[in-house]
Amino acid sequence: MNIGLQIPSFKYPGGAAAIRPTLKEVVTTAEEAGFYSLWVMDHYYQIKGLFGEAYTDPMLEAYTTLGYFAGLTEKAYLGVLVTGVIYRHPSVLMKMVNTLDIVSGGRAYFGIGAAWYEEEAKGYGIPYPSTSERFEQLEDNLKLAKVLWAGDETSFEGKHFSAPAITNNPRPLSQPHPRIMIGGTGPNKTLRMVAQYADACNIGDWVGVENMQKSLDTLKKHCETLGRDYATVEKTCLGSVHLSGKDTVDSILRRIEGLAEMGFTHAIFNMPDVYKITPLETFAKEIIPAAAEL
Repeated sequence: MNIGLQIPSFKYPGGAAAIRPTLKEVVTTAEEAGFYSLWVMDHYYQIKGLFGEAYTDPMLEAYTTLGYFAGLTEKAYLGVLVTGVIYRHPSVLMKMVNTLDIVSGGRAYFGIGAAWYEEEAKGYGIPYPSTSERFEQLEDNLKLAKVLWAGDETSFEGKHFSAPAITNNPRPLSQPHPRIMIGGTGPNKTLRMVAQYADACNIGDWVGVENMQKSLDTLKKHCETLGRDYATVEKTCLGSVHLSGKDTVDSILRRIEGLAEMGFTHAIFNMPDVYKITPLETFAKEIIPAAAEL
């Protein structure tokens, strides 16, 4: 089982001036600890209620932040969990993903989803289409990625976006391309698109064990329908742990064992107290080595 770290909060003691040095310590410690991947959210508002925070609390732009991470690390994979389709024109987004892959030495994931934070979008003046249109935009993005990464130059005509002469120079270093991850559990659209286009899925553990298993079963059926080998889809899960709170090493290892039994191979965790560094050290000594044996 690979272990990833998502950093969803930038509210650190010391305010804005403390963000850069705190992130540097967290990211470099996580790399040394053996975390397989590092992630940030794609938001401009903080999620209300996340670790008790308000929507006005500090939030950084995702791809700029990952560019900083790329310069601090050499091994950990980097990604946005997950990019919202409404925030960037698809052609520009592809250039951003290619750039991240180049500057990280081939360590980028392309995490993407249909976006959900309507209040955030409206607050920033960003159009927020209907659910059905956002999913159509998601499929346009996925089709564009597949077409673009197949060559050096292409034209694309989707349902909502077009790119008459988009180039792929420099090409990403990842082979055959950065891994495409789709976040969500929608049975008819999201999981079908995972089977059709993606290299990885991401399922949040807040949906509960029963629904997590049901989502994997649904994904398997879509793979069978489309002629896709279910085993080739990387199954990732996102959850939160709080070693300064109710969680213990044993309870976290039991959760990871349960994920492995369902077929997950990559567990990604939020940690509300990660800036204290001690949780990362505990993962390094007691959790990551044990998870590697699963």
